[in-house]
Amino acid sequence: MAFSRFLRRTVLGGLAVGACAAQVSAVEPVVVYPRRTATAPAMPAAPSPFDPVIPEYREAVALVVKNSTLSVKATDDEFVAHAKVYDWLLDHPDRVSLAWQRMNVPCVEITDVGNGWFHWADEHGSELKWRVVGRSADSIIWYATGKMKPGSVIPSAPVKAVAVLKAPRQVADERIGAVTLEPSVTVYMQTESRAASALLRMIGPAAPRMAEQGAEQFLLFFSGPARHIHKHPEKAPALLAPAAKGK
Repeated sequence: MAFSRFLRRTVLGGLAVGACAAQVSAVEPVVVYPRRTATAPAMPAAPSPFDPVIPEYREAVALVVKNSTLSVKATDDEFVAHAKVYDWLLDHPDRVSLAWQRMNVPCVEITDVGNGWFHWADEHGSELKWRVVGRSADSIIWYATGKMKPGSVIPSAPVKAVAVLKAPRQVADERIGAVTLEPSVTVYMQTESRAASALLRMIGPAAPRMAEQGAEQFLLFFSGPARHIHKHPEKAPALLAPAAKGK
């Protein structure tokens, strides 16, 4: 399971779908409502999934969500894992990448660059950096920025993204801290429509499914090691250990 496949499928699919959306405009009709003699009591506003975002990133997150080229959602299959292990994996994608490699599954390198930021790059010139910008009891929010370059012929396209992962849990085995999880993730992506148009011609109607598959692999990236460690807890120290110095 290559993490780069998630990045490519999600972002490239998003670029292409966004090109279609950019060519459609709609005008909201003006509706005149009759005057009422009584005013109903105001209903309390529903909580927003973005309420936990820390103040310094609220504007950036809001702009990506409001002006997103594409939003895509995916849900993982229900599974059992240790709650503390799963939560730790969400905060350490660099060590998740190492865990996949130690399970003999190819996975690109993710680097912890400090101050909560992580970085990924590939040989084509694509790169992305991201960090956690909000969390609640059962959700976590990431903000990402970077550029995607599908190949030597197509110019790089700047991208910004917001991912909201929700992982409500039910106790499975209180003695060992095991819970039943069924995570879902919603990804919002923003990019320039000119780059999206070029990718649309290249990818065609497969773009939406590519984006959805990317979101599914995002979930698998974290759930795979969590499932494995739950079944083989004795392997956790070796799988989650930091990289050896000099490597």
